[in-house]
Amino acid sequence: MQADLASYEGVEELYQTIKSSGRPVDSIAINAGVGVSGDFARDTSLQSELNLIRLNVISPVHLTKRVAKDMVQQGHGRILFTSSIAGTMPAPFEAVYGASKAFLTSFAQAIRNELKDTGVSVTALMPGATETDFFHRAGMDDTKLGVSEKDDAGEVAREGFEALMAGKDHVVAGSFKNKVQAAAGHVLPDPAVAQMHRKQSEPGSANK
Repeated sequence: MQADLASYEGVEELYQTIKSSGRPVDSIAINAGVGVSGDFARDTSLQSELNLIRLNVISPVHLTKRVAKDMVQQGHGRILFTSSIAGTMPAPFEAVYGASKAFLTSFAQAIRNELKDTGVSVTALMPGATETDFFHRAGMDDTKLGVSEKDDAGEVAREGFEALMAGKDHVVAGSFKNKVQAAAGHVLPDPAVAQMHRKQSEPGSANK
């Protein structure tokens, strides 16, 4: 089925379709997301950023609320959230996107702890730059991130699936560089990490 997961009605439509199948949900990958790139105060669209929040933040909470209750009742289940290493650091010129992924990572870890004795596991997939249409759709074609070499989407998906099936709390997928960046996001001061991210995401940085 197709549904607009940025809307309340779309999420409910998806959940009702799941319920009408008569099949319990053993595993679910909550993966839908979008990015918005640019100077927050001067360039980006409020409508686009509010839509991002609806899709990246509100929709996962909404859908998880529905399926997690069912999983707890059946005594088993697996939930995989696609977050990002961007969620470990302030993300200039992707300010709302980075914040949305920080929310999602925190949310995943919190409900994982709540569900630890229910038979339901929660895993956060945290890739870096991956070869998809994400950067083009986010308006990042003129950034260093946009033109950089990226991880294979199939490999990232495989790592996420394996982490989900192993019941891991999270996995930083893709290249070794992603693991270094995620570690830096946890260790270095936020202003330093924000400046590092800025060099990769600033409009026009592809030509610098």
